[in-house]
Formats: sequence, structure tokens, C-alpha cells
Amino acid sequence: MGTGIYLIIDPSMDELTLLNKLNLCLREKLAAVQIWDNFKDNRNLIELINKIIEECHAKNVPVLINNRWELLNTTLLDGVHFDVIPENYTEIKRSITKPFISGLTCNNDLTLVEWASKNKLDYISFCSIFPSQTANSCEIVNFNTIHDAARNYGLPIYLAGGIKPENIHQLDELKYTGIAVVSGIMSTNKPNESIKKYLEKLKKNENRNHQ
Repeated sequence: MGTGIYLIIDPSMDELTLLNKLNLCLREKLAAVQIWDNFKDNRNLIELINKIIEECHAKNVPVLINNRWELLNTTLLDGVHFDVIPENYTEIKRSITKPFISGLTCNNDLTLVEWASKNKLDYISFCSIFPSQTANSCEIVNFNTIHDAARNYGLPIYLAGGIKPENIHQLDELKYTGIAVVSGIMSTNKPNESIKKYLEKLKKNENRNHQ
């Protein structure tokens, strides 16, 4: 998982539209792609996942699945992102037959970050940073929580929820690896142009933080 944009895609979108938009997104640099657990047709699930993976792996972009870790054993998925701490994580790790990337959604409860650190997850994602339609089930995260997580746990941090090119500057005070975006990119007609705008703003913030 690299720095920059962590793209979350909705597999319930029209397949052709989804794959076309993903293809455009992959013209720009992505840290990773996560397939949201929102499948409308379980019959074609494996086939769709494999098409997404093929597109992403051609650009060396890892693909994660949201929650449904068992799909790692039947596809070339690279990892799993959990919305909540999974029960029996030790057994899950034992059940997955290959090395994999793992992440967890966190909020203002630092015990989640502590669990992720203790269980050697690869990253955490804080949600929601700003009010957001796609992250409306998440509470708004206090920036002090993110400061504490960065200072005390050392895990790569992604920020999610309501982040737009126009408000990225409000994150300047935070230490983070990248931002996770859904609708800010995939709801536009030119998603690659949206990614460029995000990346430009992220670069400015990065340069400012190194001055």
C-alpha cells in the first residue's frame, strides 16, 4: 500500500460503467483499490472481482475486498479491509492461504487502533473526516484522535469521508499516508481528472509539511 489515493469502488454499479471508470482511474497513480461489500448479483461475483483485479494488477495496484475475507482464497485479491474488528481474527489469518494486506476502519475509539497495532494489521482508515453521504454510518473523527494514533502506534493512516480537493488543506496538521475516496471520484464523468486534482492538492500539502 502506497501513499496517495486509496480508491473505493462500488460493485453494484453497471459493470461496463464501473470497468470503464476504473480503467480511467488507473491512468493515474493509485495506492490501492478496495471493492466495497455491495454486490448486487452474487452469481457473477467472482467473475467481476477477477476483471477488476486484472485491470489493477496490470498497473501494479493492489486490490482489497471489504469484509469478505473468504474471497481471498478463491481469487487473486491482495487483501481485506474490515469495517469492524472481526471475530476470531487468528482463525481468519490461519484460513487465508496466502500473505495478505489487512486494514481496519477506526473512529474516535483508540482501542480499535490498539487492536490493529497489536494484531499487526498493515494500515488503519479513519472515517469520517468530514460529513459525507457515502460515509453516513461513521461518526466524525476528532483530529486529536488521529494525532494520538500517529504518535503512539505508527501504523500507516488513511483518511476517509467527505474529503474533496477543496477541503484537503484542512488536513495539513495531520500525519497521514493517503486518502480513501468513493463518490468524489467514481461519481464524476472524468474520474482520472478528479484524481489529478486530489493528487495536486496532496502534493502541495506534502511539500508544505516538508518545509
